[in-house]
Amino acid sequence: MSFDLLKHYMPRGIYGRAALILMLPVVILQLVVTVIFAQRHFEGVTHQMTDTVVREIALVLEVADGAPSAVQAQRDVESSLGLLDMSLALSALNAPQNARVWYDYSGRVLTQRLKDKLPAVIAVDLSNGNGVQVYAQSRHGVMIVGFERRRISASNPHQMFVYTTVFGVVMTFIASIYLRNQLRPIKRLARAAEAFGRGRHVPYTPAGAVEMRAAGNAFVDMRNRIERHIEQRTLMLSGVSHDLRTPLTRLRLGLAMLDDEDAEPLLQDVADMQGMLDEFLSFAKGAAEGEPEAVDPIAMVEAIVQSAQRAGRDVRLLAREGEGKGTVKLREVAMRRAVDNLISNGVRYGARAEVSVLLTDKTLRIRVEDDGPGIPEAQREQATRPFTRLDPARNQDKGGGVGLGLAIAVDVARSHGGVLRLGVSERMGGLRADIVIAR
Repeated sequence: MSFDLLKHYMPRGIYGRAALILMLPVVILQLVVTVIFAQRHFEGVTHQMTDTVVREIALVLEVADGAPSAVQAQRDVESSLGLLDMSLALSALNAPQNARVWYDYSGRVLTQRLKDKLPAVIAVDLSNGNGVQVYAQSRHGVMIVGFERRRISASNPHQMFVYTTVFGVVMTFIASIYLRNQLRPIKRLARAAEAFGRGRHVPYTPAGAVEMRAAGNAFVDMRNRIERHIEQRTLMLSGVSHDLRTPLTRLRLGLAMLDDEDAEPLLQDVADMQGMLDEFLSFAKGAAEGEPEAVDPIAMVEAIVQSAQRAGRDVRLLAREGEGKGTVKLREVAMRRAVDNLISNGVRYGARAEVSVLLTDKTLRIRVEDDGPGIPEAQREQATRPFTRLDPARNQDKGGGVGLGLAIAVDVARSHGGVLRLGVSERMGGLRADIVIAR
C-alpha cells in the first residue's frame, strides 16, 4: 500500500498523531501478549486437564460397554462414579449439537480435544458455565456424562482479557493527560506564530520541554528582530519623505514668482514629486498603522466606494455576494488604503472599476475589477514588487505613480494573514485583484 494513500487516514493534528504513536504500539503489544499467553497458557493447561478427564470418561465407557444390558451398565458405572466424581444418565434421544457461550475461548479448545482423544464423544454441552455434559456413544445407547467445569479447564479464562483491556484503557487515559500537557506549549507557539503572521502581537512565554523552550525563545527573538526591522524601515522612510517636503515647499514658493508659462511645467514636476512622496509615506506606514479591531468589511468597502465616487472616479459597488454578515479583525486604516489603491489603479489604467465583497464563515474576499489592459500572467508576480512599473502592460500616460500601489496592497493583505491574487476579469476584461483574508 502506498504511503500517500495512508496519509488520507492519518490524523491531521499533532495531538492525534502523537496519540496514535502512543496507543498503536501499546495495542499491538497487548494483542501479541494476549495471543501468546492464550496459546501457551490456556490451550496448554486445557489440553492437560482435558487429557485427564478423557481417561476417566474412557474408563466409564469401557465399564458400560462390558455390561450385558443398559440397566446393568448404569449400575456398574454408578458404583464406580463415586470415585470419579461424575454423574451418568442414559439418553433415549439423539445427542444435541455442541453448545457454548460466544466468549468461552477454552471451551472451543476442550471440545476439539475431547473429540480428538475420544472418538466416542458425539457432542459437548458447555452452556452451563459451572458444569460440562459430554454425550458419548456406547453399546447401549447415548450416555450423558456430567462433571464440574473446573476439572477440565482453567476457571474464568476471560479475566485475563478483561484485565488487559481495563488496565490498557486506564494507562492510555493517564498517558493522554501527560501528552496533552506536553503538546500544549506547541499549540501556544503555533497560535502566537499565526497571530504574528496576521499582524497581531500575542503575549507568549516559552514553556514546556527543553526543545520547546529553545524553539519558543527562537520565535521570540525572530519576532523582535522583525518588529525592529519594520519599525526602523518605517522611521527611515517617514523621515526621508518628511524632510523632502521642506525643499519642495521652497520650490513652490520660488516658482510662484515666475511667469505662468515658465512655471507650469516646473510646477507639474513638483506636483509629481509631491505625489511620489505621499506614496512613499503610505508605503512606509504599510500595514503597521493602527491596531486590529472588529470591522464590518461590507460597510467599510461601501464607504470607500462612496468616497471614490465623490472624488469623481467611475467606480461602483456590486450587489452583495452571499449572505455573509459579521465583523473581521482588521487594521481599518491600512485596509482602506489597500482597497483605495486598487480602485485608483483600476480607474487610472481603465475607464471604470467595480468592487464586490464576499464574506463567508471562513474567508473575506474584496474584489476590484477594471476594464483596462490588465497584467500578463507572466508579469503579475513582478507587478507586486515595490517600485515596479510595467510600461508595456499598463499605460503610464494616464497617470504617474512609482509602482507602490500593488505593493502596498500585498503588504496589507499579508499582514492580515491573507494574500493578494491577480487575474483576468471575466466580466470587464481587465485586471481582477482579490484581497483574500482568512477569518
